[in-house]
Amino acid sequence: MLKKRGLTSYILLTLITGGIYGLWRIHIIAKDVNLMCNGDGKNTGGFLKYFFLGLITLGIYDLVWLYMLGDRLQDNAEKYGLKFKEGGGTVLLWFIAGSFIVVGPFIALHILFKNTNALIDEYNKKYSNVVQG
Repeated sequence: MLKKRGLTSYILLTLITGGIYGLWRIHIIAKDVNLMCNGDGKNTGGFLKYFFLGLITLGIYDLVWLYMLGDRLQDNAEKYGLKFKEGGGTVLLWFIAGSFIVVGPFIALHILFKNTNALIDEYNKKYSNVVQG
């Protein structure tokens, strides 16, 4: 069963660990999304891809990653009987334009965590019988 994760713990643990936990969370989110969205023909890159391509492109790939993750979650919501209003464009807009009001990136991350957690709930319901026997 996949585990839900929240924004508050993300922020606190990222601050306490000097950013290391935030990078670890990217790896976990990518792994979970790849499992839940298996069969859609897409792949969400993990930590190494996020970190090194982000470094090489001076952060542009990180924004692309956020956009693609938001879109992938929205595209796969129907598979689990859900519908998300927010997609990659909304996440990217909050992350970039919202930076001017400081809280925008946190709103973008909240959207991603909320949508990921909703898929996790439905994934766990759908596959809990398979895991337990």
